Amino acid sequence: MSHAIINGAIVPESEAKVLISDLSIQRGYGIFDYFRARAGEPVFLEDHLDRFYHSATVMRLTPDVDRSRLKQLLKELIEINGAPHAGVRITLTGGYSENGYTPATPNLLITLAPYHYDPTSFDKGIQLVTNDFQRQLPEVKTIDYLQAIYLQPYIREHHADDVLYHQNGSIRECPRANFWAVTENGDLITPADRILKGVTRKKILTMRDLRPQEAQLPLSALVTAREAFITSTTKIVTPVLKIDGRPVGNGKPGPIAAEIYRRLIGMRGGHE
Repeated sequence: MSHAIINGAIVPESEAKVLISDLSIQRGYGIFDYFRARAGEPVFLEDHLDRFYHSATVMRLTPDVDRSRLKQLLKELIEINGAPHAGVRITLTGGYSENGYTPATPNLLITLAPYHYDPTSFDKGIQLVTNDFQRQLPEVKTIDYLQAIYLQPYIREHHADDVLYHQNGSIRECPRANFWAVTENGDLITPADRILKGVTRKKILTMRDLRPQEAQLPLSALVTAREAFITSTTKIVTPVLKIDGRPVGNGKPGPIAAEIYRRLIGMRGGHE
């Protein structure tokens, strides 16, 4: 039986419930973060908790557990589920609002699910289709994925795997991943602002020898780009082979993406 945590209590997952008056249900108000556990140990946990507490602060939500207690709860949940390779999600809701509009005491939910990465996904790559859209409060990992879910038929119609947001021609991000490009001049660039700054993205920015840059990246630069790829906790590094039906570079995974993938696998302790 799988277990979850709700407000500090470990319960069977079927009993981890919130009332319909919670603002996460009434107004879609809440935040979350997600990390991997490998061999029972969280990967990049401190970075994920930094982002979780930052998101909570920006959204004016105060968790009733401090960082130390939250880490202990996460450890207990991983152990009781006996799932050494797993994805763990921490969700903080807007709470039980009396008027369905004003935030109240947040509810903290922690859930766990088995995780398996398919190493063939790097060679397969993905195709993206672009969409002019800017997320609200982009620096916060909110539970609002309305646009991404709404666009699912649009993505399928364009024979793509996901959508790449831009704002008036300035690239932003994918709904669940950061975007990178290697320009025709060989510059490794990821959009600088108005995005959610991912933990994997943060790790790549420390690879100084590759000279990664945070900068404005126009859609027009993709026409001559040598490579493009996305990064996230679950996707690690996934090459983008086509955008809007047009091949990126030679339409195959590139050497910069391959090198970053190799390094990240080493930093994460491998993949399952």
